[in-house]
Amino acid sequence: MADAVLFECLHTEMVAELWTPDPDPGSGGSKTGPSVLESMGFRVGQALGERLPRDTLAFREELDVLKFLCKDLWVALFQKQMDGLRTNHQGTYVLQDNSFPLLVPMASGLQYLEEAPKFLAFTCGLLCGALHTLGFQSLVTASVAFQVVIQKP
Repeated sequence: MADAVLFECLHTEMVAELWTPDPDPGSGGSKTGPSVLESMGFRVGQALGERLPRDTLAFREELDVLKFLCKDLWVALFQKQMDGLRTNHQGTYVLQDNSFPLLVPMASGLQYLEEAPKFLAFTCGLLCGALHTLGFQSLVTASVAFQVVIQKP
């Protein structure tokens, strides 16, 4: 539990520090925003992939690799499995987490929906890096949907 809280705090601070726009874009200053967070995530994903058990690295089918990410890797990172994995059988996969730990603290309404993508950039890079280590080139993108559930009493 403490590890999860520490990771969430570290992630929040990374986003706060690295998402700040450059005050003088013409100065050739350091790049900020999603590319830096994705690059950091990619490197962390590569490192995680390098530490995977050797039998894990024997995956050859894309679907098996994605199942591994949804179950084993996600549990190692967030202490829970993904909620869903869908595919169109043409190389596009949708991984779904209905209670993503890095978004749950801010998931209290539509006003936060536009802020959500910056909290997903690191994780997109992380998945891309893990897939790269497993031998699969990928483009990982994220989307956030706000869902309203109405139940009759």
